Amino acid sequence: MPLAQSASSDAGLRSVAQFSARLAYVFMCLTLWWGVLTATGWVRNITGRKALRGGHMMLAMLTLAFGVVHAAAFAFLSSDAFTVMQLTVPMTSGTLARHAFGIIGTELMIAIAITAVMHRFTTYRRWLWLHRLAYLAIPLLVVHSFFGAIANGHLAMLWLAGITLLVPTITLAVLRFLPGRVLERIGLVEELV
Repeated sequence: MPLAQSASSDAGLRSVAQFSARLAYVFMCLTLWWGVLTATGWVRNITGRKALRGGHMMLAMLTLAFGVVHAAAFAFLSSDAFTVMQLTVPMTSGTLARHAFGIIGTELMIAIAITAVMHRFTTYRRWLWLHRLAYLAIPLLVVHSFFGAIANGHLAMLWLAGITLLVPTITLAVLRFLPGRVLERIGLVEELV
C-alpha cells in the first residue's frame, strides 16, 4: 500500500509542477508584454503610470511564485526527488543542461525582483541595466520549457500554445529596442511635433 500511495502523490506533485510551470510561462510572457507597453508608453492612455507599473510588478510576482512552486514540487517527490542543491545550483551532479537553463533563468528573475525593490538605493542607469537582464532570463526559461516538454512527452500538446505566446513576446522585445525613427517609418508610432 505505501508504494501505491507514494506513486499517486508523486503523480499529483508532477501535475502541480507541470501546471505551475505552464502558468509561470504564461505570466512570464505577459510580464514582458506589459513591461514593454509600460516602458514605451504605448498603453499610457489606459490608466496612470503607477497603475501600469503595479500591473507589471504583479505579473512578475505571479511568474516568480509559479516558477518557485514548479521547482519546489520536485523537492517533495518520494522517488527521483531533487535536492535543494540540485534545485538552486546549476550544473551540479544529477542535473541536466535543461535544468541549468531553468535554474539560471529563475535566479536571474529573482535578482531582477530584488533590484526592483532596491531601485531607490541605486542610480537609475545601474538599476535599468540589471532590470534588462530579464531579456536574457526569458530565452533561458523558454529553452528550459521547450526541452522540458520534449523530455516529458508533452511537446505535441503544448507547442502551439507556447509559440502563440512566444511570438508576441519576441516581437515586443525587438520593438522595445528599435530606434524611434524606425518605428515612425513603419507606422507604429506617430511623430511628436
